[in-house]
Order: sequence, then structure tokens, then C-alpha cells
Amino acid sequence: MFVLVEMTDTVRIPPWQFERKLNESIAEELNKKLANKVVYNVGLCICLYDITKLEDSYIFPGDGASHTKVHFRYVVFHPFLDEILIGEIKSCSQDGVHVSIGFFDDIVIPPESLQQPAKFPRHASDEAEQVWVWEYETEEGAHDLYMDIGEEIRFRVVDETFVDTSPTGPSSAEASTSTTTEEVQKKEAPYTLVGSISEPGLGLLSWWTNS
Repeated sequence: MFVLVEMTDTVRIPPWQFERKLNESIAEELNKKLANKVVYNVGLCICLYDITKLEDSYIFPGDGASHTKVHFRYVVFHPFLDEILIGEIKSCSQDGVHVSIGFFDDIVIPPESLQQPAKFPRHASDEAEQVWVWEYETEEGAHDLYMDIGEEIRFRVVDETFVDTSPTGPSSAEASTSTTTEEVQKKEAPYTLVGSISEPGLGLLSWWTNS
């Protein structure tokens, strides 16, 4: 679930921090810059693990701050494919079951990856109150097992998606016609996990622990 990633960055330390130890100032600046941020194709950065190397510091003309190239290792949330995780159902929609693991919410289990047969009732007036249902077949007939919001769920990570959400400047010809597209892009999550519960033992913990 968590991995150590080797990174390199140039850290700027303002003059009023020169009285502090360099390592402490650099560690603080790195955490300000990276903690709780998604790095494209790397994962969700959690915290600095250690600093492995400091290169020479430089002060450039017109800037009284020091600039130091730093080699360091960072703790990153980046589950490997096929890893089993346990989370909590945050919501349900036509797109599937949305799961949270507390510090990370962008997890979705699409309809085709649920225990089958599964259904999403469409007769309710408010979709926010609807939940997915596994129609569990037994010798006595089908039993509806509801995927209620707030329930703990065990799932397998089967895919991941990174979206480059860094700002881009549209050309003047596209500026007047791309407003809607830009608004949609801004709402995209930079890092999304895709899960699956379509195998025995996966799904709500209560399904397998309750008699």
C-alpha cells in the first residue's frame, strides 16, 4: 500500500530560516510542497522519510534565498495491482460503488466488477439514497444483500488512472469555446483506483463474517 520513492528536487530556503539547521528547513519545505499531493504516475505523497544527499547550496543574484538540490525518499500511497484493501462505502451511483479508506476517497468499484448478479434500483426519487444490491442465489431462492453506505468492504485493486491536472493555457482561438471542457477537467481526480469484489471473500465484511 505504501512505498518509498526516491526523488530529487531543488529546495528554496528564505533568509529568515538561515538560523535553523538546514536539514530541518528542507524537510519542512518538502512536506509543505508534497504532503497530501498527487505526483503524476507516482501516487499520493504522505510524508518525508529521509534525506539521502544534499548538494551544494547557491544564492542567485536578486534572490537572497539559498537553493539546494536535495535527494530524498518520500512515503507514497500507491497500492500495487491485485493488492487487497479494506475501505468504507462512501456512496453508490450508476457508475458503481465509491469507497474511501479514510485519507483517500477516489476509489470506485464499477458495476461489472461487483458480485453478480447485482442491481441498482432506479425507482427511488433520490439517487443519493440508493445502494447496489447483490442478488445472492441460494437453494431457497435469491437474497438481497445491500451494499449500505458506511459498511466496511474488502476489494482488490485491478486498475489505476492518473490524470495530469496541471494548469494549461488554451490558445486564444479556443479560449471562448473551451470553458465547459475546462470546468469538467478541473473536477477530475488526479489519481483514481479501480477495485473489484467479483470473487469469493471480497465485498462487505459482514457477508463473510456473519452466520
